[in-house]
Parts: sequence; structure tokens; C-alpha cells
Amino acid sequence: MMTEEGAARTAESNFRSGYNCSQAVFCTFAPALGLDKSTAKRLSQPFGGGICRMRHVCGTVSGMLLALGLLEGSDDVADKAAKDSIYRHGQELSAQFKEQHGSIECRELLGLVPLGSADALLHKAALPAARPANSEKAGQSVVEGNATAPLSEARSEAYYKKRPCPELCASAAAIFARYLAARQ
Repeated sequence: MMTEEGAARTAESNFRSGYNCSQAVFCTFAPALGLDKSTAKRLSQPFGGGICRMRHVCGTVSGMLLALGLLEGSDDVADKAAKDSIYRHGQELSAQFKEQHGSIECRELLGLVPLGSADALLHKAALPAARPANSEKAGQSVVEGNATAPLSEARSEAYYKKRPCPELCASAAAIFARYLAARQ
């Protein structure tokens, strides 16, 4: 099984080589969980950019949860215990990511809206003022142009420098690798 450090390096390297955020994390684990990399890339591609670049749930979290589905998912739609178990484990993994980064929402992680905005809307609370996250880029948009346009941005050294995405890929992969190790 892959170590946390190895998984983090692989996911970050995947992202830097052109995979989107969801693909970078999911493809780190899919082959070891029985899914070929080509299918894994196609399956996870729509989850990049917070689901088709709509800036919802971070693609790294989606990639981690896709891997969880391969690992623990049930094909028995009537199996309530399996459904409840995967929901619980998925929420635990997501909570670990949120604890480290302040959010699981792409738009918040990229600084397009203040951290906590999604939770405030969900719970019908007042929107929070911008507050710093675990990044020097927090509170600043790192996306040029229309942040939700259905067009991927060209990859360049400047692209990688301004975004937290490579580090988020590494973090999500490390979280899932730790989860796998704990199951051993």
C-alpha cells in the first residue's frame, strides 16, 4: 500500500502533469483498488474544478470519495448499512480535509467567496466576513476571467504558482492513504 508521502507526491505530480484535481487524487488510488487508470481518468474528469468547473465541492475531495466508493461501495442498492457506512466514512474524510483547509468548497478554497459561505447558506446563517485560511492565497481569487466558464485554464508555471490546487491534491491523497493504512 502507498504511504501518505508517496500518495501526496503522486497526486501532486499527477496534477502538475495535466490531470485535473479529481483525476489527480482518484488516479493515485484507482489501479490499486481494481480500476484501470484510463477508466479512472474518464470517470473522474467531470469532477474537476468543483464539478465541471462550477466551483462546488473541491475535485480533490470528490476524487478521494470516488476512491472510497471503489474501496467500500456496495452494488446492493437496498443495503442500508453499507450506504450509511460509506456516508459516515465520506463525511469523516471530508471533515479531515475541511479541518486542514477551512472548506471543501472549490470557490472558497480559490478565494472566490469568503471561507464559510457555503456552510452559512446551508444553515441559513449570516454570510461570514472573509477570514484567512491555511494559505497565503486565502481571500484572494486565484482564477483569471470567468471563474465558472466551462473552459479549462492553460497550464503554465504561473498557473501552478498562484493556485493552492497542487497542495490540495497532495493533502487529499495523504488523507485517503492514512485512511487506507488504518484499515490494514
